[in-house]
Amino acid sequence: MSAAFVNFIIQKVIITVLELSAPPLIASLAVGIFISMFQAVTQLQDQTLTFVPKIIVVIVVLLIFGPWMLSVLADFATVIFTHFPGYIRGGS
Repeated sequence: MSAAFVNFIIQKVIITVLELSAPPLIASLAVGIFISMFQAVTQLQDQTLTFVPKIIVVIVVLLIFGPWMLSVLADFATVIFTHFPGYIRGGS
């Protein structure tokens, strides 16, 4: 197993992780910016105000994107485990 092949596998893992974590993170970021602007306009500086809407939005996003995320993760795991003997023998 060459160093280039290990780098390729690590690159695929990182891309998959970023792809799967993007929807909840982007939604949480958008809600956080909206809540921050609301707090700045109303001068309401309650620290706990941001947590509940973010949690609700992340749960909704996970419910919406959950099947797709599971499919991507299952496909990735299937490819990795299917080709595992070849990876051990020489990296292909």
